[in-house]
Amino acid sequence: MTETKPFSISKALVREAWQRVKANKGSAGIDGQTIERFESDLSRNLYRIWNRMSSGSYFPPAVKAVPIPKKTGGERVLGVPTVGDRIAQTAVTLLLEPELESVFHEDSYGYRRGKSAHDALAVTRTRCWERDWVLEYDIRGLFDNIDHDLLLKALRHHCDERWVLLLVERWLTAPMQGADGKQDPRSVGTPQGGPLSPVLANLFLHYALDRWLATHHPSVPFCRYADDGILHCQSRAEADEMRKHLDARLRQVGLELHPEKTRVVYCKDVRRPGRAEHETFDFLGYTFRPRTARNRYGRLFTTFTPAISRSALSSIRQTVRGWRLHLKSHTSLAALANQIAPAVRGWIGYYGRFRPSELQKVASHLDRVLIRWAMRKYKRLRAHRRRASAGACTTGRETGRRLRGHGGGMTSSRSSRLRRARPLVPAPGS
Repeated sequence: MTETKPFSISKALVREAWQRVKANKGSAGIDGQTIERFESDLSRNLYRIWNRMSSGSYFPPAVKAVPIPKKTGGERVLGVPTVGDRIAQTAVTLLLEPELESVFHEDSYGYRRGKSAHDALAVTRTRCWERDWVLEYDIRGLFDNIDHDLLLKALRHHCDERWVLLLVERWLTAPMQGADGKQDPRSVGTPQGGPLSPVLANLFLHYALDRWLATHHPSVPFCRYADDGILHCQSRAEADEMRKHLDARLRQVGLELHPEKTRVVYCKDVRRPGRAEHETFDFLGYTFRPRTARNRYGRLFTTFTPAISRSALSSIRQTVRGWRLHLKSHTSLAALANQIAPAVRGWIGYYGRFRPSELQKVASHLDRVLIRWAMRKYKRLRAHRRRASAGACTTGRETGRRLRGHGGGMTSSRSSRLRRARPLVPAPGS
């Protein structure tokens, strides 16, 4: 006798979801089950998830509330689902992503395959050269304030799979559990931290913002990455007017602009010599502001371009300080390089895309930290900072090559420019 299920869900879909969850790693949810423990009885655990989803009896457990500090101060609460729940959410994500990708606006860049923060930064830089004014906006508490009824209405418009709609509705109302074990029910929002939340947030903002802008203000180019966005305007009056329209629209859908992170900015350069209250803005870890550059003829001029932001530099310094490298005198230079190289390559790969010369500040900070390490490790270098900095032993050269390698996703031209700068790691003296 063949057992039938109310919903037809492929077992291969659940297994593919597991592979993605495993690759993304992540911590345990409220049940304390890690990815390793889940994998120890993989077949039974995956079958249990598939069986409950197919029968309609899958009810998501509470989401673990994990507060993390913001770079600008305060805390952001992430919702960490259990490993099994992440697999179920990922299965729905795998089904929804291809359906919704063709729906989303081309100027929406956050959490989308084939689009990146670098793409958003590049198009923003080009439009800043073309238009004089920018409206920089930020949506306050996007993930915490998404209207469930509006979101489900948009989802039903694009998806007719009953089991997907049923599970999404259950996920939206799953409680959040704090460290004290208390569970708080939810009537709005979707937890930031679940694999399905970015897709749902993009769908909500597609109708709440992207489509509205394209329909009612087609002459205003925009770029959105999750809850951060940029509108490019021809004049200050147009930017001020767009701020009013944008604020009214977001209030219609239950959202609001962040008053401190929303402002009108003048894109000052050599062709625009005027003055304004705000002439810089931060977007995706980069600061856009007037900078001196050299044209093809070697002449200096002022242009409006992005480079790594001050807050990003501060965050990197805090990370390096947290490594406490100067106390690891028992560690060899090669082992130290292997430890820090992934992070350094990541910084170079992301922040070295535009105006990589600004990363020299990161290199200089690493130099100082590692010089201090070398002086502490080698007796012959104590009280000899210049010798520690200028040494050139083989181990040091190999370490420098590791850190300056192409593992950060840099193009050869950017990599060569950084190689011509001072090395990221000084070699200890011989």
